[in-house]
Amino acid sequence: MSTLLDTALAAPSRLGAVGVTVGYGGDPVVSDLTFDVPDGKVTTIIGPNGCGKSTLLRTMARLLKPSSGHVRLDGEPIGAMATKAVSQRMALLPQSPLSPEGLLVRDLVGRGRHPHQRWFAQWSPADEQAVGSAMRMTDTLHLADRAIEQLSGGQRQRAWIAMTLAQDTDLVLLDEPTTYLDLAHQVEVLDLVTRLNRERGRTIALVLHDLHLAARYRDVIVVMKDGAIVAQGDPAAIFTPELLLDVFGLRADVLADPRTGLPIVVPLSADRD
Repeated sequence: MSTLLDTALAAPSRLGAVGVTVGYGGDPVVSDLTFDVPDGKVTTIIGPNGCGKSTLLRTMARLLKPSSGHVRLDGEPIGAMATKAVSQRMALLPQSPLSPEGLLVRDLVGRGRHPHQRWFAQWSPADEQAVGSAMRMTDTLHLADRAIEQLSGGQRQRAWIAMTLAQDTDLVLLDEPTTYLDLAHQVEVLDLVTRLNRERGRTIALVLHDLHLAARYRDVIVVMKDGAIVAQGDPAAIFTPELLLDVFGLRADVLADPRTGLPIVVPLSADRD
């Protein structure tokens, strides 16, 4: 398969991985990978299970330490930076985040302000403003006094995104933010992510599984396979029957949406063409 790499994205950005190899004690999950997150864009990462999508995101957020290579943030190796300095510039929402039982939405969102607080001044008008703005942006103000476990899936994800937004970073990483949500709530969350980028100027990198949603909610698509990036650019060029078969093992036709022109993936069943 010929690799599609968008050379326009080759210039260094604020956040990037340089020759990164990382795993969990056995064979590496990601090998010698170099990747720059495009500034000011929504970058959506797709690929089959186990290909290294979440590992890459966790490594870029400094939750995993690469065995070789490094992650660069604002020109500095992220491993040499103080945790608080990283948290003031970049936020990560992991898969299926957990919160203590009984934690209220307002308290969860307030935790996003921890990187900006000092021990002698735990709460400030700036914190109050950031939390209120985040909750308005995510339509969670009316949920402020509800416990997280009392919320629906879509409400819960909006609350977690509000916490991430309250952290007030220019870089936001989202690891499968639509997991376990029905389609309506997936669209609700991804509409919010798009607004964070378009209205607040956030640089966003997120991992998604659904190919149709990935084609719609992105500026750039990144395709991973076996710990490497094999394609990067516009979905109209990347989503081909050949790539889907090679990367996902999926026999499918690719049609153009008559309204948007974006690719629609139509799987082919095993017993018919």
